[in-house]
Order: sequence, then structure tokens, then C-alpha cells
Amino acid sequence: MAFLSDTLSRVKPSPTIAMTTKALELKAQGRDVIGLSAGEPDFDTPQNIKDAAKRAMDAGKTKYTAVDGIPELKAAICDKFRRENGLIYTPAQITVGTGGKQTLYNAFMATLNPGDEVIIPAPYWVSYPDMVVLAGGTPVPVVAGLDTQFKLTPAQLDAAITPRTKWFIFNSPSNPTGAGYTRDELRALCDVLLRHPQVWIMSDDMYEHLVFDDFKFCTPAEVEPKLYDRTLTCNGVSKSYAMTGWRIGYAAGPVLLIKAMGTVQSQSTSNPSSISQYAALEALNGPQDFLAPNRALFQRRRDLVVGMLNKAKGVTCPTPEGAFYVYPDISGCIGKTSAQGTTIVDDEAFATALLEETGVAVVFGAAFGLSPNFRVSYATADEVLRDACNRIIAFCDGLH
Repeated sequence: MAFLSDTLSRVKPSPTIAMTTKALELKAQGRDVIGLSAGEPDFDTPQNIKDAAKRAMDAGKTKYTAVDGIPELKAAICDKFRRENGLIYTPAQITVGTGGKQTLYNAFMATLNPGDEVIIPAPYWVSYPDMVVLAGGTPVPVVAGLDTQFKLTPAQLDAAITPRTKWFIFNSPSNPTGAGYTRDELRALCDVLLRHPQVWIMSDDMYEHLVFDDFKFCTPAEVEPKLYDRTLTCNGVSKSYAMTGWRIGYAAGPVLLIKAMGTVQSQSTSNPSSISQYAALEALNGPQDFLAPNRALFQRRRDLVVGMLNKAKGVTCPTPEGAFYVYPDISGCIGKTSAQGTTIVDDEAFATALLEETGVAVVFGAAFGLSPNFRVSYATADEVLRDACNRIIAFCDGLH
């Protein structure tokens, strides 16, 4: 009798973590490795946030808290949504989880039944489809390729919706492409969703503050207030505040859904770390003046990476609107052979050969639902990015 569940057999380990782990193993063997696979800012958590965590510890704030967040943090999240997004929520409409991933997972666990479908624009964050499967639902990927700048069209969304559709996942700016939807583009998607009242919207806004040039961030419940009652607006402190390890995510939505998500959390992890919650409270309520210079730094890195990768033979690298990723197309590399004799049959072979032959770790496009591509995280120092891009250019130049 098989010991492991049938559900687990349909779930894949995270390819981003797998590539990061492989890079670390090679590094431990003494190899010169540059890791561009992890989606993590290289900045330290701002000092005022760390100081708030220390004060919380010194004040004895080290006990269990309410399952889905301390009242002070929920109030700060309500203030954030009102201040930055024009969205009015009460604390009863807020849930706080152990990272953004948990809030999404709780929502799926609380709502999905066998046969329920979840529309996921591809390229997608690697965890979306597997979380849906774990919760008993059916992922429905819809490919939005280079021809639409990696953005789903209203016609594609409309065609994908069936009577079984329960959720539509929206992520802008996107992981892995950095693509951001303008207000007009999002408005057009909202018009489709208005015609399908059974479809709920999960908006993953984790990269809200990381937008470039004159791009203006917007979120579905803000653009179309008629969708407010069936939208879960998800966010967190990981990316913007350089707090990935603190593990705090949050979401706002209808009270019935938020309560159901709290029930799931009460029987899984219970409350997020008390210390991390007080740190997140300071992140949201404290000075925000570091966001603009961080954003400018990421924009400079984006321009550096896009400019260099477009010099690589067989590579086309679009310029993203936000986040800290680029998602180059490598159609011109497929079918060729590397300098050390590896045939590049697909983007996974490309990423594997790139790591083994040059020491640059990236994540292959198939992991995100669109090939042939690879994802680069440019959340690291300029000189490291320049070195990595030069190695990628040399690798591509060596294909024959």
C-alpha cells in the first residue's frame, strides 16, 4: 500500500528553490557560482523595523497572538489599503498569515471543491498551480506570451471561464515576467469579470511598490468597485520592505471568506510569529522614504540586465514594468549545442548547462508555464549582475 497521498504525487517541488539549492551545493564544492534564481531583495531590513522587533521582545510580546493577526497590525493594514489603494476595509476583513503564500493557500483550502477551476495566467508564479491542486481544485493555465507582453487579454480570460470557474488569479507586477497591467488593461479584464458573477478574484499585489518609469500600480477592487465583494486583495511585507525571512503576508476581503481562512489557519499553523507581526506593524506605520531610492536602484539594475541580455545571441529580453525579474525568450538557442557539448533541447537544458558550464543559476521557463524562456532575478549588486550577464552572453555566443 502506498504511504504517500495521491494528491502529493500531482504536486511538484518548487523549481526556484531547487535551482537555488543546486547553486548552493556547487558553491559549497568551491565553484564560482552566481545565483540569480531566488526572488529576494539583497537589501537588509530597515533598522527601524528591526528595532521595533527588539522592543517587542524586550516588552515580552513573545506569546501566542490572535490566530490571524494582532489588532494593531490589522488596523495598520486597513490604513495602508485606504492610504495607498483607496480601499476601505474593517479589521474583520483582514487576515495575517505566515508569508503571502499562506494567505493564498488558506483561501484555496477554504473555498475549493473537487472540480472547481482556477484560471492562472501563464507565465505564473510556480506555486499557484500546485497550491490549487493541494486544495483539490483544477488549475487552468492560460498562456500570455511575448506577443501580448506577457499580459492576458480580455478575450483570453472570457474564453477560459466556464461554469466551474471559481477563481481568477491576477498578479501585477508579475513574478516571473515583471509585466504590469495599466489601469485601462485591468479595466478591460474587470469588464469581463463583471459578466461572470460566479468568479472570484485573487489579486496578488506583492510587488506593488516595485514599479518603474511612469507606470502606475492599480488593483482590481480599486479599478472596479463592483468586484469588491468577490475580491481577495493579497499583499505582504516581504519584497518592498526586504523582510522575506520575517514571513508576514496579509489579505483583505469579504468577512465570510476571511473567517473561513482563519479557520484553516487555526488548524494548521495558528498565529504568525508575534515578533514578526510587530516588525510588520512598524514597516507599514513607519517611514516609507526608503521605498523610492530602492525602486530607483532596481530600475537601474533592470536597465543594465535588459541591455546586456539583448546582446546575447538567440535571446530576446523585453523591458518589464516592475518587480525585479526579467523573462528572456531563448527561441534562438533551442536545438543548438553548448561549448561543452550539451544539446539545448529546451529551456531546462539551457538553465542546467548554463549553471554547470558558467556557474550562473537561473530558473527555466517551463517551471512558470511558458517556454522557451528563463527567469533572472536582478535583486543583487550591479557588478554581480554585470559578471553574470557577461557569462550568459559568452555561453550563448558559444552555442553552435
